[in-house]
Amino acid sequence: MLLETIFAPFVKERPICVMARAVLERLLDAPRLDALFARTAQQQYTRELLFSSLVQLMSEVVLGVHPTVHAAYQANKEAIGVSTTALYNKLDRVETDVAAALVRDSAALAEPVVKALQASHPRWVPGYQIKVLDGNHLAPTEHRLQALRGTWAAPLPGQALVVLDQQRMLITDVFLHEDGHAQERRLIAQVLQHVQADDLWIEDRNFCTLGLMFGMARRGAVFVVRQHGQVQGELVGRRTRQGASRSGSVYEQALLMCDPDGGETMRGRRITVQLTQPTRDGDTALHILTNVPPHRASAAQLARVYGKRWSIETAFYEITTTLACEINTLGYPKAALFPFCLALLAYNAVSLIKAALRSAHGRQKINDEVSSYYLALEIGRTYDGMLIAIPAPHWALFRELSTKEFANTLRDLASSVQLARYQKHPRGPKKPPPERTAYRSGQHVSTAKLLAQK
Repeated sequence: MLLETIFAPFVKERPICVMARAVLERLLDAPRLDALFARTAQQQYTRELLFSSLVQLMSEVVLGVHPTVHAAYQANKEAIGVSTTALYNKLDRVETDVAAALVRDSAALAEPVVKALQASHPRWVPGYQIKVLDGNHLAPTEHRLQALRGTWAAPLPGQALVVLDQQRMLITDVFLHEDGHAQERRLIAQVLQHVQADDLWIEDRNFCTLGLMFGMARRGAVFVVRQHGQVQGELVGRRTRQGASRSGSVYEQALLMCDPDGGETMRGRRITVQLTQPTRDGDTALHILTNVPPHRASAAQLARVYGKRWSIETAFYEITTTLACEINTLGYPKAALFPFCLALLAYNAVSLIKAALRSAHGRQKINDEVSSYYLALEIGRTYDGMLIAIPAPHWALFRELSTKEFANTLRDLASSVQLARYQKHPRGPKKPPPERTAYRSGQHVSTAKLLAQK
């Protein structure tokens, strides 16, 4: 009934924004966030500024409602109730475990809703929970901190390993490190703690280590990882052709690997894709290691699955281009990693919106035609005005709905969305740039004069 009265104008004209606010109301429930902070924080504590208030303020920056942290503070100064110094001190000290817990909590809340919507994607390999692992180094920040003033080098505030659940397209885990120069492999021990039986992990060659592969196998999980030059093993038998993929011919050969720590051995499969086009690094062959049994997936199928690893790169691209995930004015590592995690949470919110759209309009149509950029653009443009028109207490109903009721509400809202507003516009293939020969020594040129010469 409420959706037909107070919410009616926005449901009719901007249903995407209503869906976004409803999802965030559920994911950013203040009592739940404060309870999460209380059980996760080790050193930081709450004195005047609640953790939920900090999350709410920073989420408006990440979503593009406000361009900077200070602008968001100015707009919420009375509600925040503390000075800018207190705000930044709180922000600079948000522990990485707390930031990572925010992401895991959002996935735990979103996953049952996706299931209730019956909007999960088909598994790439039947019988396995597909997880894609990749790393992301945060962009350099400005030299605002005193320790950075005397260097020309770009300051890196940290890095993260991110886990993407392929079926639900949700970021389920993130592992953070404050040292922007640290090896991604330093976080492998944390990754292993979250590996479960019947997982299938897809990884790039940075994660091709014997420790990670044997650790996954011991936990009943399987892996598909590009071979690193430092991991060789002993090839067994002859290499046989197993078909072809879009990238080239596919071959397979058994590989015997030995754990250097415990002396344990594992017989795996080395899948080789003889590329029709060299990679950017000049490689003409792609070697993939796996312990997936042959009767569960063929070599050609696993080669295609590894090629889909770029889905997490697409997720990173969407987060970077549609959300303020890397705020270059925040130099302290904890302060920089916190909004990155909020951007991952926002990505999960958009994934939940897409799940509702798939449920209402069909999976293929949403995957092929709907642009995350235009979804995020509309949310940023309308979000603040909608909150003024519909005060916060009216949104509480979305927290009180059961999972099934919430899923049905999202589906009803999604059915009124005009997909043409958010249509993708893919560009054609890039043309090779022409050689630049004119004005090699000059610094400026008049565009009008060059056009006149044509």
